Amino acid sequence: MIELSDDFGRIDFARVHGWLASSYWSPGIARDLVEKAAAGSHCLGAYEGGEQVGYARMISDKATFGWLADVWVDAAGRGQGLGRRMVQWFLDHPDYQGLRRIALTTADAHGVYEALGFHAPIRPENYMERIDPAAAARLRGQS
Repeated sequence: MIELSDDFGRIDFARVHGWLASSYWSPGIARDLVEKAAAGSHCLGAYEGGEQVGYARMISDKATFGWLADVWVDAAGRGQGLGRRMVQWFLDHPDYQGLRRIALTTADAHGVYEALGFHAPIRPENYMERIDPAAAARLRGQS
């Protein structure tokens, strides 16, 4: 049985850092940056037999907006609905009821999020972002 917990003290940051540093969205990210991001977020861990097997975090003002980030399931546990379960945990959490918008980005898990009510922006022409030049170059495949 996989247990979900938002006890920040249980997060295995060595493991989370390894996962995120190997991801397409934050390749090579420094551990101190992972921990700094987590400190400003509501973090959720998934645990099986005391070992962390998943991670996700929500950044929110708890009134109007939330950003779901860093949803990760260990390779051995993928395909069993754990990612969806972690996202649903945030959607059901009292702190995030009544938010006008919860946003995220994904390159490869659209089905997971669509099953939970997420969709492409209704007005994509209104969406803008500001990306660090080095990160933008990586996204464009320039370095």
